[in-house]
Amino acid sequence: MLLVSFCVFVISVVYIFSTKSAKLYQHPEESPIPTTAKPTISPSEVDWEIEKIIGRLDELFPDRPFTHVNATTSPQQSVATLLHPRDTFCVGEQLKIRVEARDYQGRPKEYGGDFLRARISTPDQKAGASGRVEDFHKGTYLVSFTLFWEGRVSVSLLLVHPSEGTSALWRARKKGYDKVIFTGSFLNGSSNVSTECGFAFDSGAERCQYLDRREQQAFYCVKPPHVPCGALTHLKSKNKPLSYLSPRERSLLVLANMNRAIEKKFGAIEVLQCKTNQTTATWKKCRIGQRSLFPSGFAWQDRWTPVFCHMLQFQTLDRINACLKGKLIYLLGDSTLRQWMEYLVKHVPTLMPVSLHGLGKLQPLLAVDLGRNIQVHWQRHGYPLIGSAIYSAKVNTYLDQVIDGIAGERNTVVVVTLGQHFRPFPIDIFIRRAINIREAIRRLLLRSPGTKIILKTENIREMFAEPERFGHFHGYMQYLTMMDIFWDIRVGVIDAWDMTMAFGTNDVHPPEHVVGNEINMFLNYIC
Repeated sequence: MLLVSFCVFVISVVYIFSTKSAKLYQHPEESPIPTTAKPTISPSEVDWEIEKIIGRLDELFPDRPFTHVNATTSPQQSVATLLHPRDTFCVGEQLKIRVEARDYQGRPKEYGGDFLRARISTPDQKAGASGRVEDFHKGTYLVSFTLFWEGRVSVSLLLVHPSEGTSALWRARKKGYDKVIFTGSFLNGSSNVSTECGFAFDSGAERCQYLDRREQQAFYCVKPPHVPCGALTHLKSKNKPLSYLSPRERSLLVLANMNRAIEKKFGAIEVLQCKTNQTTATWKKCRIGQRSLFPSGFAWQDRWTPVFCHMLQFQTLDRINACLKGKLIYLLGDSTLRQWMEYLVKHVPTLMPVSLHGLGKLQPLLAVDLGRNIQVHWQRHGYPLIGSAIYSAKVNTYLDQVIDGIAGERNTVVVVTLGQHFRPFPIDIFIRRAINIREAIRRLLLRSPGTKIILKTENIREMFAEPERFGHFHGYMQYLTMMDIFWDIRVGVIDAWDMTMAFGTNDVHPPEHVVGNEINMFLNYIC
């Protein structure tokens, strides 16, 4: 997938924000991914890159005037009109829709920045695809869909948040690290002592600092009296009952004012398989380093079809085993990659899990097939890890350090995902982590160019996830940031954001058929 820096933003995505003249990415066919990795960057260059990215995000989410809820965007008063309406359309054609945003009094909005969700679907065919939304910054939007399949197609246009809500969410995200509370357990002789942990503290209490000096990544705990910092054994977390939003801003983010359908002046679209629109174009097989437009594919009959490459179907056990034979696979990230491990163990009977004697699902996992020389490892990313379950503090290794410990060779595969656990925190933590992982991947490719690297983006989650901590707005910011940071790295991209949008699975842990499609694309990349 072609992803270029924030300085050449283009809006070709399922959600949209006001961006003035800046655009998030473009996809010029003539801009190849470099075949060699450049030397790693210095800490000062990392700080500079973080500052630049945050500056560009600030341009995406400028402060918007907010005097009264009646002056914000109303989904009922806003209007979506079909451009160039016809009785029928052909498979492969573009469907274009103009959206005019209006406030609750029916007055046209004078600025953009509304957070829209665009999708087409045909439920009886289990078909769906994302749409592109272009913001004209004057309260009007152009929504574009590619009509990938034949049948009766329904259009969904949702106002997730008005621009005043996205502006408030962006301000609130910058204001603190304490939307989630971490509790650390220290072993003191035969008993445990618990203290507060996190990324920052305002109190003057003595702290334990768990610091990666090279990459400037740190986590802290209040030091228990007479207990060494090295005695930290376990962690857990819980949401803190606080908000950085004003009462008026919170009124925009209640369930009744989120994810509301925009009024449409048209019904379902009839799509035919027109002979004049048939094409004989053939795509090359999916391979690492390819780039694509958004949307990157569509769902049909519970199967994902990419539109930038030809994807083979690894549906039989023999084909899966032949692909995995001799492979050393590292799955690095959150529980959405742990789902991959669980799927593989379930569907490949010869792939046997090996107990590592850890505590709960958050511990590293290993599965092996000795006869075919297959190893699959799953390891979670380092701080932060959000969940009420207690987990060991001794395997919170940052992923850049894990990648630096991988020798690499042509049968080694590294899959990385990052996102869901970072949503409640200021985005600089996420950006620094993503940059550090990118630099570790560059070092790995320098010493082993044949190693295969896969980036799985974070997926959408529940529609009504608590917006200030876990909502789609924060996930989408990270999605754009991740794609931007990795634009010049030769990786295979599994666009889980686009896939889960197309499948319509609003679940932080997508159902098995979606996980299976992710893995099928993964197998296409490595075999």
